Amino acid sequence: MEHNTSIEHEHRDDMGSKMGMWIFIFTELLLFGGLFLVYAVMRAKFFEDFHIAAHQLNVFIGAVNTIVLLVSSMTIAMSITAIQKNDKRLALILLSITITLAFVFMVNKYFEWGGKIHHQLYPGSEIVLTLKHGQVLFFSLYYFMTGLHGLHILIGMTLIGYVMYQIKTDKIKSNNYQILENAGLYWHLVDLIWIFLFPLLYLIT
Repeated sequence: MEHNTSIEHEHRDDMGSKMGMWIFIFTELLLFGGLFLVYAVMRAKFFEDFHIAAHQLNVFIGAVNTIVLLVSSMTIAMSITAIQKNDKRLALILLSITITLAFVFMVNKYFEWGGKIHHQLYPGSEIVLTLKHGQVLFFSLYYFMTGLHGLHILIGMTLIGYVMYQIKTDKIKSNNYQILENAGLYWHLVDLIWIFLFPLLYLIT
């Protein structure tokens, strides 16, 4: 009887953990959804200024980062399948690839931001202060939204690193992988947000 109670208690914890992650994802979608709405309203109001400012973004880097994140979402999903099959080594390899791709994303973003900052295209710079209000607003939203997304990438990398440690120490196994699933859900959220950010900022000019 005690053994059955323990199993049921663990099951309830897993369900609570997953429910908590879905609630967190919902709040994050509300946050970014609000930002997307603000961007859409401001773009409609300052269409010409947003059109001019958007041409300063590097579409190629944005497209590469989109592919990078899509592949990383695939590898983390595959790692869940691997751990379900009790293939610890493959799961760790796939998670390592996910973190490596996340690092590639951040490096690309570093060079993109670095190029903008080098040309003084950032909020508060002397050049940006001479631009029209709509263009200043565009760059402010661009840095805020991509910066917030970048912060989520770093948090995701930390979470995946923790999951890898849990797998290495056999705390995550084929019968107990809820943390890995939650990490996967979080990473898919990060990917989904970028899928909206990329066309919104880089393509719809």
